Amino acid sequence: MAQTFFKVLAPQEALRLLLAVESVGTEPVPTIKARARVLAEDLYSAVDLPHFHRAAMDGYAVKAKDTFGASQSLPAYLKLAGVVEMGKEATQALNSGEAIRISTGGMMPPQADAVVMVEYTDETDAGLVEIHRGVSPWQNVIQIGDDIKQGEPVFQRGRRLKAHDLGALTGVGISSVPVYKRPRVGLISTGDEIVDADTEPRPGQVRNINQHSLAGLIEECGGELKDWGVIRDDRGDLSKAIGEALEWGDLVLLSGGSSMGAKDIALETILSFPDSEFIFHGISIAPGKPTIFARACGKPILGLPGYPVSALVIFDLFGAPLIRRLGGESAAALQRFSRSVRAKLKTNIASQLGREDYVRVTLERQSDRLIATPLPSKSGAIFTLVKADGMVRIEMNQDGLEQGEEVEVILF
Repeated sequence: MAQTFFKVLAPQEALRLLLAVESVGTEPVPTIKARARVLAEDLYSAVDLPHFHRAAMDGYAVKAKDTFGASQSLPAYLKLAGVVEMGKEATQALNSGEAIRISTGGMMPPQADAVVMVEYTDETDAGLVEIHRGVSPWQNVIQIGDDIKQGEPVFQRGRRLKAHDLGALTGVGISSVPVYKRPRVGLISTGDEIVDADTEPRPGQVRNINQHSLAGLIEECGGELKDWGVIRDDRGDLSKAIGEALEWGDLVLLSGGSSMGAKDIALETILSFPDSEFIFHGISIAPGKPTIFARACGKPILGLPGYPVSALVIFDLFGAPLIRRLGGESAAALQRFSRSVRAKLKTNIASQLGREDYVRVTLERQSDRLIATPLPSKSGAIFTLVKADGMVRIEMNQDGLEQGEEVEVILF
């Protein structure tokens, strides 16, 4: 039965299947608490912002034509007619030959169409304002709707809100926003060889590296985590844990149990559940080829390799986009999430045709360019990942990269 499991896909096809999942439900949240949440609806502005003409500088509100030709050697003189108080409506109309003192953000007086910066003015004892530089109409003024006009789109559905976004939403009077619920991710670590961090491992045992790293990464992706801890390689125990995680969560993430060894029983256990489906067992990628994707009880299950580097690389490339997609993030937003830089390769890198290789590299700046130095590629060496600044991807049809070649480094 196990041999039917080996269904290896190209990375692009595997990612396409992963991202075909349905997003979780929605809920309204106060705008002030919406940072890092994903919008569930397109939002439009119900108002002009600003809704009145505002001064963009400290200085004097004027009629621009009254300042034409003014210079340091030949200033214009305008009568100081008053002051605009901050936070109050400006009702005093400006007449020709007058100036009204105004602060940044103040409401422009009626008939005023420009602001002369205070740096280019002097007030005289005779109640006049001396203008040393002319201004053009609407110079140093933020006009009605300059920021956003009534009816214009504010943000599209699928956007993960940043701190700056919350200020923009507040500015147009949106105090509550519809967002996707945070996807609930059940994390299960498997393996008889796994022990806790405070346990001295015996020969053949290893501390639980993946559990702690994956827990942090899940939360960084906006997931709500529930950790089932380490489950031994026992079909009954694993079935119980997966069943509980499926009942609670939107996604089950298995760490370990995806390799093709005789003891790895994860896939058989998954397929014992109702409404289960095996989608693929293997991605033509290194590290991390023995990756499982399946469904049980109608919910996705992603099985990561046990080796730390393999598990974390696969999570970065496939697990993180899956969680973000479950959380409602749009395809465009997922593409923007990845950051990369260009660098020169310090040494040759060999690769095997027919698979995508992801090689960890460090970056250093030499003169005006970045240099990428490959790190050892052993998938069990966690500190190669810690030391790395990013990864270089080698395409499936390439047999390696040469020293001095310019490469794209995907930053962690």
